[in-house]
Amino acid sequence: MNTATRIEHDTMGEIAVPAERHWGAQTQRSLENFKIGGQRQPREIITAFAYLKEACARANAAVGKLTAEQAAAIAAVCEEIRAGKWDGEFPLVVWQTGSGTQTNMNVNEVIAHLAAD
Repeated sequence: MNTATRIEHDTMGEIAVPAERHWGAQTQRSLENFKIGGQRQPREIITAFAYLKEACARANAAVGKLTAEQAAAIAAVCEEIRAGKWDGEFPLVVWQTGSGTQTNMNVNEVIAHLAAD
């Protein structure tokens, strides 16, 4: 088992994240704070977020808030997510605070890390 970690930061401070993962601090905090049940978020939820995030990237590029290159990188990652390439990067369970914020942030973090690569 790989125990290498990297340090991620958010408004709550630093947290160690497994180095091989593409998620960030918010996802790691959710994993650590919501150790209840084993029912992961349905793939359909992740797929829906990937469609939404791609559409937002394209809309933001159209109005000049993102470059075409940035939007293309985000869109490419969203396509890979929808194809199931990164399913292991979405480990959160359905038992959260009720708003889905953790899942939204999980998708954001994975897209950001992969698009930046």
